[in-house]
This record gives sequence, C-alpha cells and structure tokens, in this order.
Amino acid sequence: MRAYLPVACACAALALVGVPAASAVADSGPSVAFTIGDSRIAESSGLAASRLHPGVYWTHNDSGDGPYVFAIDSRTGKTLAKVTMRGIHARDCEAISLGPDGDLYVGDIGDNLNGAWPEVWIYRFPEPRQLHDQTVDVTRFTVRYQNGPRDAEALMVHPRTGRVYIASKNDNGGHLYAGPTTLSAKGVNVFRPIADVPWVTDGAFSPDGSRLVLRGYFWATDYRWVNGSPQKIGSLDVPVQPQGESVTYTTDGRALMYGSEGHESKVWRAPLSGADLPDNVAPASDAKSGGHNGKGGATESTTKDTKTTKGSKVAGVALVVGIGLLGIWVRNAARRRRRQND
Repeated sequence: MRAYLPVACACAALALVGVPAASAVADSGPSVAFTIGDSRIAESSGLAASRLHPGVYWTHNDSGDGPYVFAIDSRTGKTLAKVTMRGIHARDCEAISLGPDGDLYVGDIGDNLNGAWPEVWIYRFPEPRQLHDQTVDVTRFTVRYQNGPRDAEALMVHPRTGRVYIASKNDNGGHLYAGPTTLSAKGVNVFRPIADVPWVTDGAFSPDGSRLVLRGYFWATDYRWVNGSPQKIGSLDVPVQPQGESVTYTTDGRALMYGSEGHESKVWRAPLSGADLPDNVAPASDAKSGGHNGKGGATESTTKDTKTTKGSKVAGVALVVGIGLLGIWVRNAARRRRRQND
C-alpha cells in the first residue's frame, strides 16, 4: 500500500527526460477486463476469484476502511454484495485469498510503521452462497513472525494443502513465510521464513497449486511450487497501473488478473502461456521441463521476451506512475503520522 519516495522521484525523472509513450503499449497481451465502479472502493488492495459465483471477484480496501469485503461482477464492474465481518476492527487489510475449504481469508497484515506491530491478524469466513449485503461471523487468527514484526501485503492460501503463506516486504526485498500446517484460533500462530522474495504488494497460487505468482508495482515473478517451496521460473509482463496492489489467477488458471488502487480502478487480464501456465493446463513438454533449458536458466525465448518487454515496462511506469506515486507517498506519510499520534 505504501510507495517509497525514491521510487516516485526516479519515475518522475524518467518521465521528464521524454521516454516515448508508445512503448508503454507495445505489448498488446494484457487488456482491461473490467472497471470497479463502486465509489466506496478507492483503495482496492486484494483480489480473489470466486469459486461459487462465476465471473465474480472479491476485493477490499486497505487501511482507513472498515471490516468490509466486496463482491464485484467482472461483466459490469458493479458491486453485488458488501460483506461486513462482525466484531472486527480492521487495521490494515492488504490481501484476500480463497482456501480449499471454500473459506475466504483476509490478511490484516499491513504495517505502515515499518514493523512496529508485534501481532497481525487473519480473518476467515465461508464464501457467501448468496450475494447480497450481509454481516458474517469470522474466525480470527493471531499471527507473529519468527524473526520479529514485518510489514506485509501478500497472503496466499495453498489451494490443495490449505497452508497459509505471507510475503513480507522492505526496501531491500522480503521473505516468504509459512504458517503452521493448520491455523489455530487459540494462542499465536508463528510464521517462519522459508525463502527470500522480492519487494511485493500481493501474491497468489494457481488453482491447482503448482504455481505461485508474486507482484510488485512494476513487475511480477512466477514460481513453480515444489514440495512446499518456490522455484523461480521467470518474469511476467505487468500492465501499467497507477498503484498496482493485487493479483489473482482466473478460475481456469489460464490468466492473471491485476488490480490497482484508485477510484474507478481498472482490473487487467493477462493471458499466460508456456511454462507460466499451471501444470493442469500447461503443454506436456513445459510441465515436465518447467520452462528451463536443463542448465538452471530460462529458455532462450523467455530471455528474449524479458529483454524486449523491460523497456516498455520502464517507459510506461515513468510516464503514467511517476507523479502519481509521489502523491501516494505524501498521502501515506500523512497517514503514518496520524497513526503515530494516535
């Protein structure tokens, strides 16, 4: 949710030197799937595809909003339901994920004070079978990190095992944390680091559990999930967004959906191909090789695609995001000051 001033200044500087705007749309792969039309959703920070309701996506605001989750119709962009979590004082909800039990998991895991809160929380409730405004009872889980407080925005529930993972962030990158095999509503759930990951704003498992994707503002990386740990495949093309906060797979696993903060924010659909596809829909050769050349590196085509798209990503971000991120940083700095005064 929080943008850094150095990033904003760097982007603004690139824009001022005249990077061509045409390169921002050089790749026509990703396209806008729908626009969130609800004025109450100004800081969409998580995204999860419904299993019960085809074409519906769950989202929520981050800090400053109440304990609310919204069901959005991807065909119209309209809100079909506002779900209120009973008895919850939401502090900074940053992520949402759907577990194999059919429950939604909401991660109240953000920390604008750079790791000042010793505990964060996860809220769980069954995905509503009927879409209308309602209040639901939730199970609340207390979370601590083994190596001390962390700021985080990504929470992922594995669709086969039900294990919950959190990706933390800081200026130099973060860690992927694994929760206990089963969360307990009594006592504290200790999350332990299992891998280093980049600075991320969200993440998601593929529906079959064979892939993990982590995204930041300007990039995304996908991983093959093997025996409870990530193995990097490569970089993914990310659409240019004002403040890219969320990502999830479509229910068929063939595309990624990217969300952003902002009023009337657009959710983009980016088709997947080759080794980036989950195992249950990937071509047999890619599923076996993992999209690698057998020497531990990416295939030649993947490397070329990465180089080709890198310039367009930087240019698009510089032109569209630079000044916007500066404003976001100022807004969030003021928010942190208010929290410290409270």
